[in-house]
Amino acid sequence: MVIDFTTPAASAELANACAARGGPALVIGSTGFGATELETIVRAATKIAIVRSGSYSLGLNMLIGLVERAARALGGDDCDIEIFEAHHRFKVDAPSGTALMLGEAAARGRRVELNLVAKRARDGIIGPRPQGEIGFAVLRGGSIVGEHSVSFLTEGERLTLSHLAGDRSMFARGAIAAALWVAGRPPGEYDMRDVLGFAAS
Repeated sequence: MVIDFTTPAASAELANACAARGGPALVIGSTGFGATELETIVRAATKIAIVRSGSYSLGLNMLIGLVERAARALGGDDCDIEIFEAHHRFKVDAPSGTALMLGEAAARGRRVELNLVAKRARDGIIGPRPQGEIGFAVLRGGSIVGEHSVSFLTEGERLTLSHLAGDRSMFARGAIAAALWVAGRPPGEYDMRDVLGFAAS
C-alpha cells in the first residue's frame, strides 16, 4: 500500500509503475491533474485498486453529499451557485481539488457537466450572470489550512454550506482509513464516497 500526496505528474508516474508491477494499491491525494495524468491513473486502475480524492476529510465529504442534494432540490432556473475556497500561500493549484469536487457535486445535482457551466474567474465588464453558471472564487494567503463554502443564491435569500479545516491531521486520518478500506479490493478507481459507503446509497 502506498499513500501518495505529491504532485500530479509524480502520482501518475507512480500509478503507472504500480500497475506494471501488479501492485501495491494506491491512495492518491494529489490535486491539479491534467487530462493526460488522469488518463494514466484510469489505465492503472484497470490493474490495481486506487482511491483518489481531492480531500480525505470526513466532514468535507459529507458536505459534498449535501451540496449535490441541495443542487438537485433547488434547480438551476432561478438559483445561482458560487463556490469559495481559501488556502495557505504555498498552495500551487487553483481552484483547489476540493473546490472542484464541490463543483462536480453541484453539477451532478443539476445533471449537467461541470466544464460546460463552470466560471473560474471574473474580471472587467462581464455582463449579466448566465443562467445555470457555477462560479468559483479563490483566496490564497497566510497559513489557512482549508476553507470551503458553497452558496445557493435566489431572489431574497441565500443558503451557504461550509467546512473549515482546523489542522491537517484530519487528512492523514482519512487517508489511513482509505488505505485500510482499499487493501485487498479488486482493481478500480474509487473515491471517498466509496470508502464511506455513500456511493452505494
